[in-house]
Amino acid sequence: MNSEKNIEHKMRSAVEQLSDSGSLNMVCHEHHIGEPLPSIDALKKMVGIIREIIFPGYFGNTSLRENTIKHYIGVYIDELFEILSEQILAGLCFTCQNPEIVDMQERSKYAQNLASDFISFLPEIRRLLITDVEAAYLGDPAANSMSEVIYCYPTIRAIINHRVAHQLLKLDVPIIPRIISEMGHSETGIDIHPGAQIGEGFTIDHGTGVVIGATCIIGNNVKLYQGVTLGAKSFPLDKDGNPIKGIPRHPIVEDNVIIYAQATILGRIRIGANSVIGGNVWVTNSLPPYTKLVQFKAKEADFNDGAGI
Repeated sequence: MNSEKNIEHKMRSAVEQLSDSGSLNMVCHEHHIGEPLPSIDALKKMVGIIREIIFPGYFGNTSLRENTIKHYIGVYIDELFEILSEQILAGLCFTCQNPEIVDMQERSKYAQNLASDFISFLPEIRRLLITDVEAAYLGDPAANSMSEVIYCYPTIRAIINHRVAHQLLKLDVPIIPRIISEMGHSETGIDIHPGAQIGEGFTIDHGTGVVIGATCIIGNNVKLYQGVTLGAKSFPLDKDGNPIKGIPRHPIVEDNVIIYAQATILGRIRIGANSVIGGNVWVTNSLPPYTKLVQFKAKEADFNDGAGI
């Protein structure tokens, strides 16, 4: 009996401590009653619908018959509009500083307008993604078809999420783009901030461990390999010692650049067009076009009898 009372006491104590307002204020967003919060489940469903719209038949269960495809796309667009409008509204509510003076009806209409603006851009997202699929197919001798690339390659899933998130960010939709990009990160191991600007014909071979920072600008026909980091070299601080937000701090990679596995490129530097960056190099200075940068190759004699190991 004493044992049962002891267990009950521990559980009640945990409930009291976990419900304490002081504790909650440290970990919880201040939510206003009646306002929606973004839903991870709804956003996962939304991304699935977008993938199905862009590549019918590869994701979901869309019939590819000519006489039914328009019907399926129309149904998906209607469903996408409803979910996206709700999630944009939730994002707007999540970041609102003065909810008491906001007209929720007007905010809802604004969210619907943003959702329709995004949907109108879907044909361009498909066009860009087709160039990405072609780049992956042409750049990988192991790829047997573009269909195989769409079905199997994690880079396509990551880039779909990125192009969706980036367009929403351009529409000034708060928090939702970051959630979508992190979904792609969790799914593929490829971490692309939604703020990164990426041209057409982009591909990542293998992909695991790639990191692309928020202020990166990547040109057309750029290819990365696994483990590449396009990151920041430092974080300028304000007078209070806090990182300054929003300043360009990541690399610019011009057209037709190839960056091999585990290369680390840091800071607001420029990698000139048609350059090749070898694996495992560390780059913190700008490079002119047509640069070929590789690790120093040690002479075989340096390693005789274990020397240098």
